[in-house]
Amino acid sequence: MKEKKTFINRIYRDNDIKKIDIKIKQFGVSKKFTTEYFMNIRFFSSIIIFLLIFIFWDNGALLAPIITAIWYFSVEYFMLDRPLKKRERKLDNEAYYYFEVLTLALESGRNLENAIKMACKYIDSEISDEFKETLKHVNFGKSLTESLGLMSERIPSLTINNIILNMEQSNLFGNSIINTMYNQLDFLKDKQVMDIKSEINKIPNKISIFSVLFFIPLLLLIILGPVLIEFLMG
Repeated sequence: MKEKKTFINRIYRDNDIKKIDIKIKQFGVSKKFTTEYFMNIRFFSSIIIFLLIFIFWDNGALLAPIITAIWYFSVEYFMLDRPLKKRERKLDNEAYYYFEVLTLALESGRNLENAIKMACKYIDSEISDEFKETLKHVNFGKSLTESLGLMSERIPSLTINNIILNMEQSNLFGNSIINTMYNQLDFLKDKQVMDIKSEINKIPNKISIFSVLFFIPLLLLIILGPVLIEFLMG
């Protein structure tokens, strides 16, 4: 029997739906909406905005397509891309402590699954929640390798996904992963330091922009204020 197409399947290409679906999966266990919900919201809100501008604004026929296109792409940025970027940074910051505990558990002689359980027990964070979800999949009958593969679809960080890939290969082939994990921990630590330096380097630019927007107009007002008052008073 032929599968009945949903509304979004009728109006969007399969590649567009797949692209959005990949992004929404990367919100992990904390995701708050589905692909269908997002695409319906974006589609219908764009139609409403187009009609309102077209009908009620002067030059609506000219402005409606432009503003609607801006809105259409902005929805994806503010609902998906920007939150995913914040989630990626948060996961990268949490990764070092989680994988450090996991590596110590592996070093004490535990296998990978038990090491993950140990790390989840002592670390309460977003990345720990994703590993807990992975363990649930194992309890429901999936292999650990398969469950880790599904987890990588929920993680927007390439750095963490590289570690998960190493864990998959270690579990599949039975290789020791301890040395690899220590190398990854060094990389995570160096990455954190580089990110902090990058943020510090941005501070002068932020101060300069703040100065241009606030202090310079205020300074000009103080300097030119008496002249303007004298001019207005005649």
